[in-house]
Amino acid sequence: MELYNYIKSLHLIFVITWFAGLFYIVRLFVYHAEAKQKPQPEQDILIKQYQLMQYRLWYIITWPSAVLASIFAFWMLFFTEVGKVWLTQPWMHVKLAFVFLLYLYHLKCHQIFKQLQNNEVKHSSGFFRLWNEGATIILFAVVFLVILKNAINWIFGVVGIIAFSILLMLGYKLYKKIRENNKS
Repeated sequence: MELYNYIKSLHLIFVITWFAGLFYIVRLFVYHAEAKQKPQPEQDILIKQYQLMQYRLWYIITWPSAVLASIFAFWMLFFTEVGKVWLTQPWMHVKLAFVFLLYLYHLKCHQIFKQLQNNEVKHSSGFFRLWNEGATIILFAVVFLVILKNAINWIFGVVGIIAFSILLMLGYKLYKKIRENNKS
């Protein structure tokens, strides 16, 4: 059981650093897209700096954290008795579905990262601000599912996440309107 607690601790540490990387990389995407609107030479200076920051964050923190969090999760689920029991429970199936969405989110971030490294800005800063909420929603879902475990509670948790998502979208629209009004 002590080994299990070490594995669980390492898994949690790398999940936290993985999410930190995902939150920050998309924030850098926002800044990168906004830098594209700046005049020269400011634009080139900022974009070069953001590309370097993105590169280091992505390959030194985010990808290694994703891989290590996954290794420790696999270890916990398939090589411990507790994990084998969890795999039979409905809340874990829902959690794993959200983890699958997290992998898809991560891979889409990687695609965007590669585009920005090649000076291809295909999305606006507004898109990236909304995109940044994707990881937040997944984080909320996973934490509620892991903590609550009970079937009724995780259903309420998921409904709460949907309501939270709607509030985030409304909050973003309000923020955007305020920013536009302050510019004029």
